[in-house]
Amino acid sequence: MCAIMGFSKKTCTKEELRPYFDRTVTRGPDMSRIIETPSGYLCFHRLAIMGLTEAGMQPFELDGDYVVCNGEIYGFRPLKRQLTEKGYQFKSGSDCEILLPLFREYGLGMFARLDAEFALIIYDSKTDSLIAARDPIGIRPLFYGYDRDGAIVFASEAKNLVGLCDEICPFPPGHYYAGGKFVRYADLTTVGTYSQDDLETACKHIRDKLIAGVDKRLDADAPLGFLLSGGLDSSLVCAISSIVLGKKIRTFAIGMDKDAIDLKYAKEVADYIGADHTEVYMTRQQVLDSLEEVIAMLGTWDITTIRASMGMYLCCKAIHEQTDVRVLLTGEISDELFGYKYTDFAPSAEAFQQESKKRVDELYMYDVLRADRCISVNSLEARVPFGDLDFVKYVMSIDPRLKLNTYDMGKYLLRHAFEKDHLLPDDILWRQKAAFSDAVGHSMVDDLKAYAEEKYTDEEFETLRGKYDYGTPFTKESLLYREIFEKYYPGQAKMIADFWMPNKEWEGCDVNDPSARVLANYGASGQ
Repeated sequence: MCAIMGFSKKTCTKEELRPYFDRTVTRGPDMSRIIETPSGYLCFHRLAIMGLTEAGMQPFELDGDYVVCNGEIYGFRPLKRQLTEKGYQFKSGSDCEILLPLFREYGLGMFARLDAEFALIIYDSKTDSLIAARDPIGIRPLFYGYDRDGAIVFASEAKNLVGLCDEICPFPPGHYYAGGKFVRYADLTTVGTYSQDDLETACKHIRDKLIAGVDKRLDADAPLGFLLSGGLDSSLVCAISSIVLGKKIRTFAIGMDKDAIDLKYAKEVADYIGADHTEVYMTRQQVLDSLEEVIAMLGTWDITTIRASMGMYLCCKAIHEQTDVRVLLTGEISDELFGYKYTDFAPSAEAFQQESKKRVDELYMYDVLRADRCISVNSLEARVPFGDLDFVKYVMSIDPRLKLNTYDMGKYLLRHAFEKDHLLPDDILWRQKAAFSDAVGHSMVDDLKAYAEEKYTDEEFETLRGKYDYGTPFTKESLLYREIFEKYYPGQAKMIADFWMPNKEWEGCDVNDPSARVLANYGASGQ
């Protein structure tokens, strides 16, 4: 991970902007630089992952143009060779050094060509203006706002802009900003015509494309690690990685000290694939003590995101403090593509498809935000194989009638795709889905709810929740989170669209808690 920031005008000095930028120094603790452009500033905090020497430090410059990028450009080596043949010269092993030559060759059309997780800002010397862009899913964070003099300011995180901009907005994924306008250059979730592939053909493509997505994310000059919950998604990423690398990988799992559910499954997977496995335990007091820090780090008031961040944050904190690992592969984005427990209640194939589209389009406010902040605040980099652009585009194109749970097993296509490979024990491959925030131990969510119940009387709850006419808290737990959020991001609640909840319009999904534990089909999940 790295941190970037860009100012379109010099409405403040370097010294005045530095404290705002340094709020995200943990994203890039290795080196920092702020440069002046003729009209504004570009800022960069570096976490060295590719091209570890000082030559890989940004901003990169080419004939008066500059770029800062928080990203990984997959397949950059063949692109670099092609650009070298065109006469471009490179001084580092950084993947991001190819960006300005690509801009020179393709202009604003370059973004649609990138196979990457990225957020970037380019200073275009020809127009003396900033261009910004973000990857199609929003895996890498970017926010923007306008300062009091009307200058647009871009930053990796909302916290950089608190106090600088009256309104802070997430930069829309799959868009670029140029000439004062936001333009969509990629749309992965709108499907014109569904694929005609049958079940077996679809599963073969799922298998091949996921393996390719994992493979390309294993290219790093810094040490790799893997988050392993023992669920299907992270287990597949770990098993595939172990085979592709042909060596022992390092895996990490976390659970509550008294009722961890996932740890036993994670150990089973680690033993099966021969991983160097580490277990991390967390206590009730650690969870409560970390709550405010986690919400300040996340910049959200959403219940699900905060709950799921507790274990991930504490696990990544232990990795940062106790190992030399700098890059973590994770299992996010599978649920949005293949279904949650609640999507078993989808009334039709088209309803499933539209729900999947909504969830993928909004990922940058929920699970992707969680993974980025929990990992980056601990000076690590996240890579998300299920977010591979080719993989996402293909799975979204599969006829949703195949993705509906008519198999008495959620995510059947993903499971069946790897059934013959025996990469995982059968009981893991066919284990029922359990949400991460539940599977670290049911006691964690119960403890958070109990803590909120003790904090507010019924009368206080009704009075305090009435202060918020957007994203109004509906439980004492949600009020607790909102009050902490407002302390760090006053008046910025609209950065998040809504509470992440099952689709209340579907029969069986009109519930008042986002946990799958409240659904009638929870069954053997989380046991």
